[in-house]
Amino acid sequence: MILDKTFPPDPRVENEAVSLVKNGFEVYLFSLNYGNRKKEEEINGIKVKRYATNKFMYKLSALVYTFPFYSFIMAKKIKRFLVNNNIEAIHIHDMQIAEAVFKANKRLKLSTILDLHDNMPEVIKFYPHLQKFPGKQLISPKKWKRKEEVFIKKATKIITVSQEFIDEVISRTRISKNKITLVPNTVQTEFYKKAKINNAILKKYESNFVLLYLGDTAIRRGLLTAIKALPKLIKKIPNIKLVIVGSNTTDYQLFEIVNDLKLDRYVDFEGWQNVALFPSYIKASAICISPLYRNIQHDVAYANKLFQYMSFGKPLLVSNAIAQKKLIEKVDSGLVHIEKDPIDFANKVFTLYNEESLRLKLGTNGKIFIENDFNWDKTSEKLIDLYKNIK
Repeated sequence: MILDKTFPPDPRVENEAVSLVKNGFEVYLFSLNYGNRKKEEEINGIKVKRYATNKFMYKLSALVYTFPFYSFIMAKKIKRFLVNNNIEAIHIHDMQIAEAVFKANKRLKLSTILDLHDNMPEVIKFYPHLQKFPGKQLISPKKWKRKEEVFIKKATKIITVSQEFIDEVISRTRISKNKITLVPNTVQTEFYKKAKINNAILKKYESNFVLLYLGDTAIRRGLLTAIKALPKLIKKIPNIKLVIVGSNTTDYQLFEIVNDLKLDRYVDFEGWQNVALFPSYIKASAICISPLYRNIQHDVAYANKLFQYMSFGKPLLVSNAIAQKKLIEKVDSGLVHIEKDPIDFANKVFTLYNEESLRLKLGTNGKIFIENDFNWDKTSEKLIDLYKNIK
């Protein structure tokens, strides 16, 4: 496995690697080291090898498909990793490091599995540094998209996270549907079966009607919609509390609007927390939210938080980004609001607030779905089959 980040943490990388190890595969993970971690160690059976990098290289990685330097430098490290560890197949985590991998593999000719965690050419359009000089002039999402299509055709197999993403890739690149495999982000059964609940968090929110958001808080994730809905919500639900567990460099925009609307007592910014605390925040909540803005990426992917929410039997309120809308309506595990519409968001919260039996029904449906159909033990089966049959 090749990852252009530090490890841990990365839930998808770890879930996939551990599943392969449990099924008899030997997994080596190439990852980066900014000087503060061991050069190598074993984590849950994964043989982690860390290669030195620095902040300059990190900044250079953003220009990977503008200038070739990052790929050339990384290719040398990756080739050394492949040769030294007698690697037989390469699993590439996302496209940022893909060109370096294909350079390193040019003569080795090993099978390559490209794992597209996200539709990166679309995601980078929303990065703050692409909204201003010099990032806007130097980084081209169109070039990223062209490169992605080259890598998709070059790879032996493709893995991605939703059926909608698969449909989009096939229609755009015309690859055979047999070349691409669905391995969605889902929760490990341990997440909800072996969770240790922090009673201090439950006590903190015991008198509140909590709307919970977990994860990256970039503006495109839609939290402005939830915040703007609060002035209407507090009129009928005076004990409401929006609890945000996560962060992003754009959080100052969220802080500003909370201050401008004088909503400080109704919003808790908890920042990044250890994943081990997520179950406690979920248990403390009444409704769990994913108010994504619609775009090409959000329309074809859904976040792991949806499954974390459902695993604890909580009702969801999500925006009408296509993939998550279809999922929630299919499972009947929540309500759907119009993206960027605080009034519709508030009205859906009122519906759930006023109907406790509806909240219970939707939450139960989600929990049953996770337990029976959509936990990692079930959804990782296709990943295992792919490697058992790789040539």
